[in-house]
Amino acid sequence: MANRELIIGFLPLVDACLPILAQEHGFAEDEGLTLTFVKDVSWATVLDRLLYGHTDAAHMLAPLAIATTLGRGRPAQPLVAPFVLGLNGNAITLRKDLAAQVTTPGTYGDPAQVGAALREVALAARKTGKPLRLGVVHRYSSHNYKLRYWLAACGIRPDEDVEILTVPPPFVADAMESGEIDGACVGEPWNSVCVERDVGTIVLATAQIWRRGVEKVLAMREPVLDEKRSEFEALIRAMRRAGQHFVNPTNNQLNARILASPAYLNASEGLIGAAISDRLTLLHHANPVHFPDFMFQYSEAANFPWISQAAWIYSQMVRWDHLQFDPVDAAKSAAVFRPDVYRSALSATGDDLPSANSKVEGSVIGATQVGTNQGSITLSKNSFFDGRQFDPDRVEDYLAQLP
Repeated sequence: MANRELIIGFLPLVDACLPILAQEHGFAEDEGLTLTFVKDVSWATVLDRLLYGHTDAAHMLAPLAIATTLGRGRPAQPLVAPFVLGLNGNAITLRKDLAAQVTTPGTYGDPAQVGAALREVALAARKTGKPLRLGVVHRYSSHNYKLRYWLAACGIRPDEDVEILTVPPPFVADAMESGEIDGACVGEPWNSVCVERDVGTIVLATAQIWRRGVEKVLAMREPVLDEKRSEFEALIRAMRRAGQHFVNPTNNQLNARILASPAYLNASEGLIGAAISDRLTLLHHANPVHFPDFMFQYSEAANFPWISQAAWIYSQMVRWDHLQFDPVDAAKSAAVFRPDVYRSALSATGDDLPSANSKVEGSVIGATQVGTNQGSITLSKNSFFDGRQFDPDRVEDYLAQLP
C-alpha cells in the first residue's frame, strides 16, 4: 500500500525540527506516512497556505492558531492543535550598546534586574521622542506575549513606553543592523545570527520569563483533522519518536546537519547545533553559555497540548488587545488545543500521558510527580519570573491582578 502523504508548512526555525526529523529519520515512514514540506519566510504566509488548503498542517505560533479561530484580524476559521512542537526556544536580543547599558554582556541577565535597567533607558528615550523599538515575529505570537509580560511586570508599558513592531524571523538581524529596531524576541537561530553578525547581544532566554512556556504547535484546520484523523495520529507517534531522538545529545551533530540544509533552515550548522545543545554564544567572539532547557522538546509531557496553556494565551490576548473577557471566546480558545487527539494517538504505545488536561501554570517549584493514565511524568520548575500563577479556572481574577 502506498504511503499516505501530508504536506506541512513551516518557517526556518529550529523548533520546526520534529516533523522534519520524523521524515528524515524514517519515523514517518514506519507509520505509513510521507511528509512533504513547504518553507515560507513569514507567519502570515504559513497561515495563508494552511487556510487556503495548500498545506494539510503547519508549524504554527500557538497564539496565531487561537487568534485565527476567534477571527482576530481576519474571518474566523477553526484551527486545532493536537501537538505542541516545543516549549520556549526564544531569546531577547538587544542592540549591542543597549545591551551594555542594561546587563553584563556575555551572560544571561536576571529578568527583573535587566527589566529595571531597561525601564530607565526606555523612559529616557521616550522623553526624547524616539522610543525604543522592539521586534516580535507576529502580533499573535508567544514572543509578543512573553515580551509584553516581562516588560509590564518590570514597569515598562508596551505601546506607550516602547514600540513593538512585527519583523519576520529571517529579517531580524537586518532590521537590527539598519537601526529599524533596538531589540527583538525571536526564535533560534536568528538571535545567534544577530550575534554572529555582531549587530546584537543576547540578554535573556524566554525560558527565564516563563520556565515552561508554550511556543509552537502543529496546527491544522478542524475539518482536515476530521478528514485525516488517522494520518495525524500516525504523525503524532512519529514526532514523539523524533523528539526522543532529538533530545539525545549523541544525535546533536547529525540533527544540526539535517536542519541546516538548504531545504530546511538554510543556516549555519554550528549555530543550529548550539541551539540544540542549549549552548548559545551571547556576545560576538565570546564563549558559549549553557542554559539548561533553553529549548524543551520531549520530556515532562512537553508535547502535550495542555488546555491551561491555551487559556493563558487567551488571557494575554484579552490583556493586550484591550478586550473584555468573554467566556464563549475563552471556551473556543481552550478547544483549539486537542489533548483528546494526542491521547488517542499514543494510547497503545505506553508513552507518557498525564491524567489531567489542565494544570495551574507556574505552580511547580521543584520536581513533582503527577498523575498519569500511562507512563510516568515528573514535572520540574515551571514558574513565571515574577512568581505569579495562572489558574485556568480563574482567568478574570488573574487579569485583574496584572499590572
